[in-house]
Amino acid sequence: MALDVQSVKTHLRVELDFTGDDALIASYITSAKAHVEQHCDRKLVDGEPEEPEEMAMTPDVEHAVLMLVAHWYSNREAAVVGSTSNQVQLGFERLLWYRKRF
Repeated sequence: MALDVQSVKTHLRVELDFTGDDALIASYITSAKAHVEQHCDRKLVDGEPEEPEEMAMTPDVEHAVLMLVAHWYSNREAAVVGSTSNQVQLGFERLLWYRKRF
């Protein structure tokens, strides 16, 4: 799956003909990819990586990006007041654990 605005909107359950948040969603995609690169200490590449510091956009990496975008789309503030937060089991970090360089 290509991580374009339309496919991410499907994941977010946003109407495809609603374009009001397209720029916001596109910025979340860019930011999530950058976050994955920082988290794994690797550069995301399309296709097969040629260098050890590169990482392919495999289905698990794409899903981690989708999870970040969905979280940021639903929680647009830096803090949530009056709610208990919890990490999703087997979520973002678990998806990227084996791709992370130590």
